[in-house]
Amino acid sequence: MFTTQTFKETFNDINTIDWDKTSRVLDIIKTVQKNGDSALRDFSKQFDSVILKELEIPEKEWISAYQSLEPTLKQAMETAHESIARYQESIKLTDSAGDELFQKVHPLKKVGVYVPGGTAPLLSTVLMTAVLAKVAGVSEIVVTTPPQKDGVHPALLAACHIAGVDKVFQVGGAQAVAALAYGTESIPKVDKIVGPGNQYVALAKKLVYGDVGIDSIAGPSEIVVVVDKTSNPKWVAYDLLAQAEHDVEARTFLISEDKEQLKTIQNSVEELAQKQPRLSIINESLASHHYSILTASEEETIEIVNLIAGEHVSIQTDNAETYIDKISTAGALFIGDYSPEAIGDYVAGPSHVLPTGGTARFSSGLTVNDFLRTNSIIALNKQTFLKLAPSGMRMAKEETLTAHFDSLASRLEASR
Repeated sequence: MFTTQTFKETFNDINTIDWDKTSRVLDIIKTVQKNGDSALRDFSKQFDSVILKELEIPEKEWISAYQSLEPTLKQAMETAHESIARYQESIKLTDSAGDELFQKVHPLKKVGVYVPGGTAPLLSTVLMTAVLAKVAGVSEIVVTTPPQKDGVHPALLAACHIAGVDKVFQVGGAQAVAALAYGTESIPKVDKIVGPGNQYVALAKKLVYGDVGIDSIAGPSEIVVVVDKTSNPKWVAYDLLAQAEHDVEARTFLISEDKEQLKTIQNSVEELAQKQPRLSIINESLASHHYSILTASEEETIEIVNLIAGEHVSIQTDNAETYIDKISTAGALFIGDYSPEAIGDYVAGPSHVLPTGGTARFSSGLTVNDFLRTNSIIALNKQTFLKLAPSGMRMAKEETLTAHFDSLASRLEASR
């Protein structure tokens, strides 16, 4: 158990990039640029042990997967789609008004969505990314996901159908990022790549950034839970386990001014973990990346929460609402007993693609607006120009940019 001081002394933000992998990832990117689809097939055989005849999964397979969904799952996915679309529509940027100065909003043309394979079919990631792009009005949404020996999971394909995706390719890893960034014979070059992935995917996104837009560099998932004596230990324990089961690198933080509650919840975590199918992953995550922190006051608690800048911050105290204006660095803030992080993963509405590893200090979660771009419109009338031009001319003179000065001066003189 840490105190505020000992935690501050030992805590280090996770480095989201393993730079030792740089040369390997760069080789993969260059190979895909040079050899296109052939490289993607070679890498699928090498990394995924899957021999691919076709990279693209035909739309008829997504439709079939959707039609074959178990009814309760189909309803759940439709409900999630509706909640996500409704929320994103409510926060979508619109053109601003103005006679001389205003802003126009335009959707991106093509977007690539990376959906991890791994140990679970992340159908929710399809909805939490592609639906946002669809609401934004993106013309073409392309999904890539690692190939599986038995084929891509039907529920993931069904999610692509529900979300309105245009193309799906069974390609994963850094090679998928390279294909989306530069295009191949089959996979179109996109304007922006979004979605989480492993270290190779994260590093590939970092390396191609500038040639293509990206959402963020995703690191291990994390949750910060603040509790007091009124918190339900079982519920909190499940929230911590829900994060730990993601990955052996997942980080969990439990913070309280109540030492006994910290001990009680820790006991609940150990007891309930034994019933989880992903116990080995949970145990490794908790052994290496769990922090139980005893603070002396609410001020210390807020200080630590803002220091961590966690992906998910859950406040389960009797005064949870008072934290809303005090926590400024959460990827997403979950307030109260009935707003668990898991509801945000699936159906609440805001995207679960969020900043990790302390990057919530300067970045935000994925929204519909990440699939939009704006441009300012400057349409000055003569009177406004005459008012502003002298100031512009003086600044141009100071910068010794004579053509700038003359551009303004020539109009000013003609108007006298």
